[in-house]
Order: sequence, then C-alpha cells, then structure tokens
Amino acid sequence: MSAARKRLLLGAFLMNTPSHILGGGWRHPDAQQLRYNELSLWTDLAKRLEEAAFDTLFLADVVGVYGDHDGGWASHVRRGLQVPSNDPLVLASALAAVTDKLGLAFTSSVVQAHPFQFARQLSTLDHLTNGRVGWNIVTSVLENAHRNFGATSLVAHDDRYEWAEEYVDVAYRLWEGSWDRDAVLADKAGDFADPAKVNKIGFEGHTYKVDGPHLVTPSPQGTPYLFQAGSSDRGRRFAAKHAEATFLFAPHPEYVAKQVASLRALEAEAGRTRGSVKVFAGLHVLVGSTEAEVSRKLDEFEEYLDLDAIVAHIGGGIGVDLGGLPLDATLADVETEGARGVLEALFAAVPNGNPTIADVARYRARGQLVAGTPESVADELERWQDAGTDGINLINFRLPGTYIDFIEGALPELRRRGLAQSSYGEGATLRERLGDTVGDGQIAADHPAARHRGAFSHLSAAATNLQKQGHRA
Repeated sequence: MSAARKRLLLGAFLMNTPSHILGGGWRHPDAQQLRYNELSLWTDLAKRLEEAAFDTLFLADVVGVYGDHDGGWASHVRRGLQVPSNDPLVLASALAAVTDKLGLAFTSSVVQAHPFQFARQLSTLDHLTNGRVGWNIVTSVLENAHRNFGATSLVAHDDRYEWAEEYVDVAYRLWEGSWDRDAVLADKAGDFADPAKVNKIGFEGHTYKVDGPHLVTPSPQGTPYLFQAGSSDRGRRFAAKHAEATFLFAPHPEYVAKQVASLRALEAEAGRTRGSVKVFAGLHVLVGSTEAEVSRKLDEFEEYLDLDAIVAHIGGGIGVDLGGLPLDATLADVETEGARGVLEALFAAVPNGNPTIADVARYRARGQLVAGTPESVADELERWQDAGTDGINLINFRLPGTYIDFIEGALPELRRRGLAQSSYGEGATLRERLGDTVGDGQIAADHPAARHRGAFSHLSAAATNLQKQGHRA
C-alpha cells in the first residue's frame, strides 16, 4: 500500500522572529531562536534542509503587531510574539546564495509594497535562484499593519480581497505580458532586445496606475510559484482562482477533507483544472525512537509551552482580546474583520462547534501536533494524506532542533514508505518540483496570469515609436 502512495511535499515553516507559532519554545535550553538576527542560524538550517531534500523553506511574515491582549500589546513585546520581526525577502535573498535546489517561499502582503516594486524584486530573486521563488499572497489581518501603511483602520475583510485581486492582476501583467519570452536577443553584433517584444502594460485600476514596462527580463518561472493561506469563504475562492498551493491550519484530517472538497469545486468554478491547488497542512511533528522517549519529549514540550502566548496570537489575529477572560468563556458570538478562516477552524476543532478559550489553546498547541515513533508518525501522516493533504509545512518549537529531529527520526521511515523524496527530481524550477512535472517552469495555461501573454503588443516599444512617428508626420 505504501509503495503506491504519492510523496508528501515537505516545507519548513519559519519566521525571522524569536517566537513564531508555538509560544515559549525560545525558552528551551537547546532552542536557538534568540539567534534570529544571526545569518549563520538560517544558512546552516537552509543547507541542512536542502541536504534532506525538503521542497521549501517557507518564511512567514507580519508588518504590524497583533491586536490587544490583556488590554494592549505589551504582552506581545514581553513574549517576543512576532515582534521583533525581520524582513523575509532580505533573508531569502541571502539564503539563495547558499542553496541550489531548495525552494524559497515567503509572505508579502498587498499592504506593504507597491506591485510594480514587488514584481521587480520577485523577478530579480527568481533569476538569482534559477527559478526557486514562491510568494505567499496575504491581505494582512492586523489593524496595526494597515495603520503602518497609512490606513486609519483595518480594511474590511472582503474589500481586502478585492484589493488583492487588483494587486495580483498588476503583477501578472508585468510578469507575463511586459516581455515576450523570446524578446532578449543578446546579440553582441546587433541588438540586446527586440523592441517589438517589450511592452508597457498601461494599467489603470481602482487602487493602482502602472504604465510599465517591467524592468526585469523574463525570469525562469515568470510568475513565481503562488501560495495563499486564506481559509475563509472569500479566501478559498481567491485560492481556487490564483493559488498553486494553499496552506491550512487544520485541527484534524476530517477538516482537511471538507476544505479540499470545497476547494476542488471552486477550482472548477474558476475555470482551472481540478487539483491545480496543492494543499499544505501546518503540523508540528515530535518524534522519538521509543514510546518512552516520545513521552519524555511531550513532557518537555508541555513544560516550556506558553499557552497564554498562543491565545494572544490567535486572539490578536482575529481582532479579539482574549486576555483576562475565563478559560471556559466561548467564542460563539465573535464577529471579526480579522482572520475569519482561523475562527471557522476553531469552531470545527471541537465536537459542539462552540470552542472555549481553553479549546483555543489546545487547538493550536495540540490539534496540529503529531507525536510518536517514526512508524506511528508515518501512520498519522498517511491519514492526513488520505484526507487530501498534498504536503506539510512543518511548524517548529525549537530551532533548529525540530527539523533535525524530523530529518533524523521521521524522514527515513517516510522515505521507506515512499512518502518523502531522498533527492530532488529533474525539474529545475520550484513549480516543476512541486507539480512533479518537467517543462518550461511556466504557470499553467488555465491560470489567470497566462491570459496576459501577448496581450500588450500594441504597447510595445516598437509600436509606440511608430505611433509617435505617425503623429509627427
């Protein structure tokens, strides 16, 4: 049975901050999170992940502090809860120099950068990595993030997705429509590029006006590999239309199965091939060689886990101050413009669909925990795969220990069952590797980005010259 299984895609879920998802881990004696400002922490880990043939190193990000907990944001500062937080694009650029095959994916919000500048940065990095770049598209659920970029409040949930629709459309036009892929001639005896194949895009929308052209030649992937992590109804529709992979915080495999069924139906509505969007689940894997070692590691995990930090993280993301509330208080009446998909997952995490504050902590800390011997870990990951999970984004508690333990403890058994690769495949780009295809690395023809190919020849440099010459005549 195992031999017939497809492999699970493997990502390391990271953030350049002292405390990411599982609060308190940085306090563990062996944890190296406090070295988050040291490049060697990240380069050493990236090289180790590449040696283990991980598919991606996935860098999360925020551009503001989380919403209030216990009446303000002092709690976040005390705990280092994603503050400080360093720029993942800068870190990814550094990691490109010490890796050759590992995918480098990172989060960037539509709030934080103009699409013209961002498209230029991504194309540059895609060139420098030979096509290993992925973009996690987010709209920012934190009110402080929006205020940091000039807004007076958090933009309404569905309006953020309309903003994102325009943002990605600008980027697609630049990546796919500005330069024909054969525009560069590089003829030392003639021209560098063909003016008839380099185009402006002439975009005018509700939020952006972008003339073009794109200032970077077509990169190996063109449009970088696209992730999206929204799990609300609107977020799922956005993912079905735009994403090549979506990232779920799922409380159990049954929730994954429900989300995958919805996603597949939405893919068809969006005009895309069924299965176009890979599904990654965020899981923390704790592995021991014996049941006694597993039990010891679980006790250690419980000892250092900061449940209040986890509650602060979730509450801050949905825009509700959960600090100071009794543990048996429920979330039934919560209305939020924040991360609605997170709230939906919380409701699905408990049998009666009405989680308490205590359930919130258990959901994030233990609902996504897979603990056991290599054999039992592999059994459990097969359950997640059977529910429709294509891959896992491995959440860490200790850096780099979580990943070293997984590589040394769980990975040999996963490889034995055909669930993990021992080396990279033939595909050169991240898109080819995650899609198990070998081709030109370009985004699929049924993706909305592809419609911009060849759409702007009337705005080419050559056409513009002819128009101006005609006006002068």
